[in-house]
Amino acid sequence: MSQTAHSPMLTTPVGERDPVRGPATARVTVVEYGDHQCPYCGAAHPIVQEVRRILGEDLRFAFRHFPLTQIHPYAFQAAEAAEAAGAQGRFWELHDLLFENQNRLDVPDLLGHAAALELDVDRFAADLAEHVHAPRVQEDFTGGVRSGVNGTPTFFVNGVRHNGGYDSESLLQAIRATG
Repeated sequence: MSQTAHSPMLTTPVGERDPVRGPATARVTVVEYGDHQCPYCGAAHPIVQEVRRILGEDLRFAFRHFPLTQIHPYAFQAAEAAEAAGAQGRFWELHDLLFENQNRLDVPDLLGHAAALELDVDRFAADLAEHVHAPRVQEDFTGGVRSGVNGTPTFFVNGVRHNGGYDSESLLQAIRATG
């Protein structure tokens, strides 16, 4: 199924609060609502990397948290960890590492990831313990619900939910169809 005028729309446009890869001037913006513990998001991660490589400067990609805590017990703290790394300017590095190590998302593992990235581990640990970034993660989740997200990964292409597959061919076709 492809995008239609009946597809849900992204309620919160991409802005300064979002971690973004690619230029603001890109022809297409893709937003992924994802969960770092979700195996489907893990499978989509290298596909997104491939699509980004193919499209280069024509694509701006943003990631928003949609932790499915009922089935993924480490998803919320992994999202908080990504935001804690982001507070130190390293969101994307930890984001990638979390998807590459989905079976290593408990607190000792997250602290190990932070150390491997040479983050300020004490600050990172305090952010996790105090849930400093929990409101930000919840804000993403709430925005996702308002935008019609009900599972992960969910992609929006130029503000319209992509209802097709998340293989590279389907994503590229949806992106190219935007003009």
